[in-house]
Amino acid sequence: MSRTRLDLSAAARLDEGSLPEQLAITTVAGPVHFTVRPPGSKSLTNRALLLAALATGKSTLRGALVDADDAQVMIAALRQLGAGIEVTSDHNALSTITVDGVGGSWKLATGQSLTLKLNNAGTATRFLTAAALLAASGSSIIIDGNARMRQRPIGDLVDALNQLTAPHRCASYLTASGYPPVRIEPPPPGLLNGRRVEFGPLQSSQFVSAVMLVAAAVPGGLTVGFRNAAGHESITSESYIRMTLGLLQRLGVSILGSPPADVQIGVSNTALAAFDYPVEADASGASYFVAIASIIPGSTATIEGVPADSLQGDAALATLLAATTQRGLPIDADFSDMPDVAMTAAVAAAFVPHVLPGGPCPTSTLRGLKTLRVKETDRIAALQTELAKIGVKVTAFADGDDEAIAVTPPTGGIDCSPGVGEVEFDTYDDHRMAMSLALIGLRRPRVIINDPRCVGKTYRTFWRDLARATGLS
Repeated sequence: MSRTRLDLSAAARLDEGSLPEQLAITTVAGPVHFTVRPPGSKSLTNRALLLAALATGKSTLRGALVDADDAQVMIAALRQLGAGIEVTSDHNALSTITVDGVGGSWKLATGQSLTLKLNNAGTATRFLTAAALLAASGSSIIIDGNARMRQRPIGDLVDALNQLTAPHRCASYLTASGYPPVRIEPPPPGLLNGRRVEFGPLQSSQFVSAVMLVAAAVPGGLTVGFRNAAGHESITSESYIRMTLGLLQRLGVSILGSPPADVQIGVSNTALAAFDYPVEADASGASYFVAIASIIPGSTATIEGVPADSLQGDAALATLLAATTQRGLPIDADFSDMPDVAMTAAVAAAFVPHVLPGGPCPTSTLRGLKTLRVKETDRIAALQTELAKIGVKVTAFADGDDEAIAVTPPTGGIDCSPGVGEVEFDTYDDHRMAMSLALIGLRRPRVIINDPRCVGKTYRTFWRDLARATGLS
């Protein structure tokens, strides 16, 4: 059966829901120079949304991400929990969210049960699993998602919550051990106050951030410690934990200590006060436009909304690419602080020029990638499969207790001749795979992106912005 297909310039004029099943990317003849402001950061929006919902009074989030699946899932869940939320949206142009908070306790009565369906929104699932502790004792909240979310591990967080509420076991699995759905039965009043929880090696830093965000609403706060099974300090994706702590500090929550030492959060706070917060533009979304300067030599990109003192670890990609691929050099870097842009970097690395005409191309090495296995899809496996379609070899290998990949372009470089055969890239219902792989089509003719609608998870207007950046609209 044939599938609907449009080229990028035509698709850029459509709403996300009207996009075709396949999108043909249009090549760019020469350098492009553009300015773009990506939508608000998903990571910061969801953190600020949860804090605003738990605060006392009315908070305002400016420039927040609202026109994306993940943000809409979070907003819907917080409304179920009793927060009043109003959204003013004009398709990512500095949208505003007003949140009337619940004052530290969700509006569930004793004996009430609530199910939150969170699709494949990993941030919302992890954060709300921990935040469910703040409902009334005697109530229960079930955290569930779609089929892929039920394959994404949550055991480290469940263990931490049961440690935090001992001797009560507040969290339990409803199907497979270690995975959603999870039932949370909140502890008796006052049990959480001033408690300490300790994390070992983790599959996701979101488990730590989830507890830190809850700490802001617990009288007397919480203390978070770090160690691995051998007693040595070890933290996964520490940049996201620093993001959480940085946001809490900006919103007036007391923070004592810093990882890898113990961190005391909210110990001197009596209540989380309402706030007014300008959300940074999404550095992960910006990465695709930053990479254009690597893939199309001579191009320049100006990114608005990501400040020099950004809380986002992904903002560091611009500096890395400027020092490597944009100068024709391979990458050799640790991505543990910015795993969400590793796919962007892998695509940029695939275009690093060969040393001599017709000769071998340099291999790039991207380290710190173990968390990519448990994202929206197994992103390492997906990169191996899709980049192989254009002759790029992606080799995964162990790197200590982490994982890395080597990216090697084909001899002579990627074939970008006008007569090259058509290639269809599968996207695995993963927004970041779709946006990364689309960049290949700016240089290589006849690139097709399957299921372009999946970008709606975080960047609903990506195709419009890509078309504008490359002069197609």
